[in-house]
Amino acid sequence: MTTERDDIQHLAKFRREIRRFLQFSEQAAAATGLQPQQHQLLLQIAGAPNGTQVTIGYIAEVMVLRHHTVVELSKRCEAADLVRRTHDPDDRRCVVLELTAQGQRALHQLSDVHSQQLRELAPSLILALTQIRNSKP
Repeated sequence: MTTERDDIQHLAKFRREIRRFLQFSEQAAAATGLQPQQHQLLLQIAGAPNGTQVTIGYIAEVMVLRHHTVVELSKRCEAADLVRRTHDPDDRRCVVLELTAQGQRALHQLSDVHSQQLRELAPSLILALTQIRNSKP
C-alpha cells in the first residue's frame, strides 16, 4: 500500500522526467533556429489525423492556445518560410496551414533527435507512470 508521501514522490518523479524532455525539446528547437512554439506548430500540422483540415482553430485547440496567438505564431512561421497560410476556398474566413519544404526539413531533423531522446527517457517515464498507476487511492 502506498502512502500519500509515496504518491507525491511518484508524481514528482514523473514531472521531473517530463520536464527533462521538455527542456531537451526547447534546446533542440533553439539549436535549429526555431522557437519551441514554432516547432510545436510544425509538429501539430504534420501530425494532424488524416482528413483533418489544419486551421488556425484546430491548432489553437490542440496546442491549447488562444486563436490570436496562433494567428501570430503562424504568421511568424510563414515569414520564416516554414508554413504556408491559405484561405479555405469555401470559407474565406478560415485560414488553412500546411508545411513548406523548409518546414518539413526542420521538423524531420527535430523529430529524429526527439525520437532518440524519448527512447532514452522511456524506461524512467514508464516506471514513473507505472508507479502512479499502481498506487492505491
